[in-house]
Amino acid sequence: METSDVIVIGAGFAGLTAARELSRSGYGTILLEAKDRIAGRTHLDERLGRNLELGGTWVHWTQPYVWAEMGRYGIKALAGPEFTKAFWTVGGQRHEGTAESLLELLDGPNRMLLADSRRYFPMPWAPLENPDIADIDQLTLAEAIDQLGLPEDQRQLLRSFWTLNFNGRLDQAAYTQALRWCAVASGDWQLMFEACASFKIDGGTRRLAQAILDDSTAQLRLNQVVASIVQDGERVLVTTKAGKQYSARQLVLAIPLSTLNDIDVQPAFSPGKREAAARGQAGRGAKLWVKVEGHQERFVAFGPEAAALNFVQAEYIDQETTTLVCFGPDAGAVDTADVRAAQQHIDALVPGLKVLEVAGHNWVADEYARSTWPMHYTGFLTRYLAELQQPEGRIRLAGSDIANGWGGFIDGAIESGLDAARQTASALGNDAGLHLKARVAAV
Repeated sequence: METSDVIVIGAGFAGLTAARELSRSGYGTILLEAKDRIAGRTHLDERLGRNLELGGTWVHWTQPYVWAEMGRYGIKALAGPEFTKAFWTVGGQRHEGTAESLLELLDGPNRMLLADSRRYFPMPWAPLENPDIADIDQLTLAEAIDQLGLPEDQRQLLRSFWTLNFNGRLDQAAYTQALRWCAVASGDWQLMFEACASFKIDGGTRRLAQAILDDSTAQLRLNQVVASIVQDGERVLVTTKAGKQYSARQLVLAIPLSTLNDIDVQPAFSPGKREAAARGQAGRGAKLWVKVEGHQERFVAFGPEAAALNFVQAEYIDQETTTLVCFGPDAGAVDTADVRAAQQHIDALVPGLKVLEVAGHNWVADEYARSTWPMHYTGFLTRYLAELQQPEGRIRLAGSDIANGWGGFIDGAIESGLDAARQTASALGNDAGLHLKARVAAV
C-alpha cells in the first residue's frame, strides 16, 4: 500500500491542476490515471499525417484560467485563418455564400435567444447567484428556440448551430447552459462563438498538460483503474481493479461525471450526486477528422440538426489535400474508421469533395469518458451543481462538468481543479491542526 497526504484520481486538466497545486504546497500527492496517458478528454495524436486533437481543442483570451496557465508556461495561442466561404442546408435546400453572410443569418436569432444572458447570470462565475434561474432551468433549448417565432429557415439554422455547440440533441439540452456560455463571453454571442473554435494551443493540448505535470511533484501512476474508494474518520483507501491499494488523508476525484457511478464509494455518495452521474451529460456526439483531395478554400458548413455530421469546417489546407474537422449530435451515427460513410456524410453538406482518409475517437463509447464536452441537461444547474460541488467527507469532486464559469471547456476544468485543491489544502491543514491539538492534549 502506498500512502500520501492526498490522492487525485484522474489526470485530465482538472486532476493535473489539483495535483500540481497540492504537491507544490508541500503535500505528498499521488495522481492516479486509468488510461496510459494524461490529459483526459483532450488527446493530441498523430493521425492523417499530422498531429490532430481528437478531443477538446480550443482556447480563448476570454477564458482566464487556461489563458493564465498558457502565460505561466510561455505557451502561445495559434489563430486559425479567416473563413471565406459558407454552405448551409435548410428545408432540404443547399445554400452557398460568404462566411459573413452566414454570420448575418445567425446574428439576429442568436441575439433574440441570448438577450437575457446577463439578466439571469449577472455574475457569470457565480451561476447560482440569481434565484430567477429556477424559473427557466427546466426549459429545453429546443423549446426556447421554437418560442422565438422565427421563419422556418432561420429556426432550422439556429437549431443546427446549437446542436453543434451542445454536440448533442436539443430536446433535453438546458437553455440555461446556452445563456451561461454567452454570459461568460460578456453577453456577446459572436465572441462566444469565437471562443469555441478560433484559437488553438501552440504545440497542442498535450503540451499544456505536460507542462502542468512537469511543474508538479505529484507521483503519477498510469493504468490504475480504480474499483473502490472507502473512507472513514481518518483516511481514504483506494483499491484498483488490479488489487493495488493507496491510502491518503484527502482525495480529489477528477473524472467525467458520467463515469462517477462506476466506482464503488463507501459510504455511498449522496443521492443527488449519484442521480446526476446516472443522468450524465448531453454532450454525446461525434468529432471526426476527414482528409479530402485538393487545396480547398477555407469554408464552414452547416447541415440539418439531425444529420450524422451537421457541421464541417476546413481546418488545415495543404498543397494537395485539405483536412476537415466535423461534428455530429450522435456518436452512434458516425463510424470513425469508415471512409465510405464519411463520403456520404460530406456529400450531404458540401458538394464535390473526395474523401481520402478519416480519423477520430468515440468518446461516448470510451469507458473512461462516456461523453464529449460537458453540456447540461435541463435542471442540472439548480438541482445538481451545488450538490456536486459539496465535499463528501474527505472526498471532493473536480472537473469541467461542475465548473462555475466556462463549463465544457479546458478553462472550466482548470478552474475546478484549482478550487478543489484550495479546499483540500484547507482540509489537510485543519486535519493537521486537529492531530496536533490531540497530541498536545494527550501529553
